[in-house]
Amino acid sequence: MTYDCAHGLRGAVLGLTAFFALGISDVRADLKLCNSTAGRVGVAIGYQDNTGWATEGWWNIASQTCETLLKGALPSRFVYVHAIDYDRGGEWGGKNEMCTTDKSFAIRGVQDCPKRGYKRTGFFEVDTGEAKEWTIRLTDPEGQGKQ
Repeated sequence: MTYDCAHGLRGAVLGLTAFFALGISDVRADLKLCNSTAGRVGVAIGYQDNTGWATEGWWNIASQTCETLLKGALPSRFVYVHAIDYDRGGEWGGKNEMCTTDKSFAIRGVQDCPKRGYKRTGFFEVDTGEAKEWTIRLTDPEGQGKQ
């Protein structure tokens, strides 16, 4: 599955494209993020697994590359993403607030972020349905990145 979202302060969604891979013997179930923008991005994710809520970051993903964020089957139907455009400014965010820090992190729980020494950051929600693997694609807004 692929989830496309537009670059910008509101993290507007461009569209949702589904694809299915054939071949059962080589199936890998991972969460991937592809940076289809003209700049480098930093990515943080949030999800709920058997032990509760977790946020992790930052993956630094170069322009026009993909990165595996989680290996194996998705931990839950909903995954949450926050991304920052390092080169041109702006971010992809949303209304779902979770804990982050400025440096690499793995944080358990989403309550009382400031009291625990973390930032409260808005993430956008990705509904993966019943998929076991998913690819999120960050894209430039229409007309940006073109000369």
